[in-house]
Amino acid sequence: MAPRKARGAAALAVVAALSVTVGAGPGSAAGSVDPIIATGRLLDSPVTADGSRIASSAVRDDRHLTLSVYSAAMDKPITVEVQRPADTAVPRPVLYLLNGSGGGEDLDTWSSMTAVPKFLGDKDANVVQPIGGAWSLYTDWVADDPVLGRNKWTTFLTEELPPLIDAALGADGRNAIAGLSMAGDSVLALAIGKPGLYRSVASYSGCAQTSDPLGQRVVKTMVEVWGHGDPVNMWGPDDSPLWAANDPYVHADKLRGVNLFFSAGNGLPGPHDTVDSPFLTYGTTRGPETLANQMLLGGMIEAGANACTRNLQNRLNQLGIPATYDFTPNGTHSWGYWQDAFERSWPVLAAGMGL
Repeated sequence: MAPRKARGAAALAVVAALSVTVGAGPGSAAGSVDPIIATGRLLDSPVTADGSRIASSAVRDDRHLTLSVYSAAMDKPITVEVQRPADTAVPRPVLYLLNGSGGGEDLDTWSSMTAVPKFLGDKDANVVQPIGGAWSLYTDWVADDPVLGRNKWTTFLTEELPPLIDAALGADGRNAIAGLSMAGDSVLALAIGKPGLYRSVASYSGCAQTSDPLGQRVVKTMVEVWGHGDPVNMWGPDDSPLWAANDPYVHADKLRGVNLFFSAGNGLPGPHDTVDSPFLTYGTTRGPETLANQMLLGGMIEAGANACTRNLQNRLNQLGIPATYDFTPNGTHSWGYWQDAFERSWPVLAAGMGL
């Protein structure tokens, strides 16, 4: 087998050979041909030190791939959805999008619930969306859970997936990450846990405090009441140091140098809280009962996220760490507001990716 550097150089040679102007076509910038889409093959077949690898890939259309990534840490395949850059003539950065508490396993994803992929259609970034991790906080659990299984998401999102994506997609090594609700906390913890990996972070409606009594209660409600898992399997008992070790508020000083964006509504109904809204979140049907759930439950959750976000704002201000804040005059904990917030956060995310 050729040395890693030789194979990497060969992959870039493929990019150079296939990324030529052949006349404008769908999903291409100035007719640039995506070598991965054109050949149906990834640029490399890397394997990480722990044995993680991309087990399979499938081209869905002229811009999208579905990868099955074997995580050695979790000993299972993870589905990863990819949207390729508008122009693939040169290596491009990667934007990681994390879903909410359902992890996308509930079919509520950035792709299914928002027009964010369309918004990113003319952007020169690989968009990578892992599917999985429901109720896990995208963290490394200390023990397997009878209901939620084995969760080693910090390892997956910092040590396993990024190098695989960089090699397979020919990325340029610049990354940003964005997450909503549960993942609004996780994206900060991931950036803190692996300094330099994520240059920009956007947190929408998150609660980035986990070790104080209120923060522990929020986490336990999510994991135990809604996810039916055992929080002890996540970070141990209440007095375990892991609760503080994974608390972005406690370690906010480690966010210095990261481009930061935070958003939260105040829980009051807004323009997306209507019975005919395509963004209704709290039910499988689109009717008055779903809207009522979104306004009542979604309103309470968002008010709590607002309070958490303002607490973190005060902490970052004390530390002299700049960030962009987007506190809206209304808005519940639902997808329409996250779509709006994503578009407002784009300049911050783009800055970290050099776009």
